[in-house]
Amino acid sequence: MKKRTILAALFVIVSVTGCATNVPMGAPSKDEALKTFAAKHTHAGVYIYRNEFVGPIILMNVQVDGHPLGQTGPKVYLYTEISPGKHVITSTSISQFTGNPVDETAQLEFEAVAGKNYYIWQEVKYSWYQVPHAKLHLVDETEGQKGVLETKLAVPR
Repeated sequence: MKKRTILAALFVIVSVTGCATNVPMGAPSKDEALKTFAAKHTHAGVYIYRNEFVGPIILMNVQVDGHPLGQTGPKVYLYTEISPGKHVITSTSISQFTGNPVDETAQLEFEAVAGKNYYIWQEVKYSWYQVPHAKLHLVDETEGQKGVLETKLAVPR
C-alpha cells in the first residue's frame, strides 16, 4: 500500500511540474514588443496562445495553412503575420510517451483582414481514453490580449 501511495505521489509531481515541456522560448524583448499588440497595415497578426496549465507535459504542433508554425506548451503563445484572406490553423497533439503526433487534430478556419489582430485560444482537453487534444477558439480582442499577457512567446519554426 505504501508503495502505491509513493508511486501515485510521484505521478502527480511529474504531471504538475511538466518535465517534457521544453519549447524554445523567444527573446524577452520580442515578447514585450508583441504584447503592445500593434497591428501591421498590410497583414493580419495571429496570436495562438495556451494560458492554462492543463496538460503540463503535453506539447502541441501548430500549423498555419499546412505549414509548421511551432509548438505550444502550457503558458506559451506563438505569433505570426498572415496575408488577408481565408486561413486554417491546425493543432495536433504530441504523445507524451513517444514524442510523435497522435491522431487528435483540431482546425479553425477564419477570414483575415489586413490591419487586424486575431487571437486563438488553444484549449487542451483529454478524451475519454486519456489522449490529449486541443480545441481552437477564435476569441475577442479583450479576452485574447488578456490570455496572451498571461503567457510567454515561443519561437516559431
